[in-house]
Amino acid sequence: SNAHPAYKEKVLKAKDIDTTVSASVVGHSVRAIKNKLSTAYAAAEKDFLAGKITEEEIEVLGAGALRNAVVDGDVMADVFPYLKGFKRTFINPVVVSLSDSMCEYEEGCLSVPGIYASVRRPESIEVEYYDETFTKKTESFDKFACRMIEHEFSHLDGELFTDIVAPIRRKMIGKKLLNIAQGKIRTSYKSKIK
Repeated sequence: SNAHPAYKEKVLKAKDIDTTVSASVVGHSVRAIKNKLSTAYAAAEKDFLAGKITEEEIEVLGAGALRNAVVDGDVMADVFPYLKGFKRTFINPVVVSLSDSMCEYEEGCLSVPGIYASVRRPESIEVEYYDETFTKKTESFDKFACRMIEHEFSHLDGELFTDIVAPIRRKMIGKKLLNIAQGKIRTSYKSKIK
């Protein structure tokens, strides 16, 4: 197993996390960012219609669509000390480039409790995004920060890590996934299955 035991422990012991947000998404208030974006978009739309700003300038808000991921490395700083203080809010991120070199690491997720699998992802990533102050940024990430970001961006694309594992592994975890889908799983954190 490639996953550090403390990583599994952190995923399993996560408490009071909004289940619409994954384990590494705890740094900023998602609701506050969405409210801020809604207000900013309404104002920008008025400015656009009045000819005060260009179509490109309104693009910062994704023409009304919000793609938002928040990554907090502090939750993993005891395992990966370089993540202490690492927090990023990615609003409407665009992947500029991915490294050709790939790495495998065992991942887990609150969305699929108790399931871990090796996932191949690029070793580094360059991302253009707006932060929580709507400042446009371009940054490159590697190591476990890259892994967390790629994992969260997969969620933005409607994917879980179980969707991108090797087909044989997906077949092996099929029964566990079915149990989760049927609500037959207990979690150590607050969850609600409708």
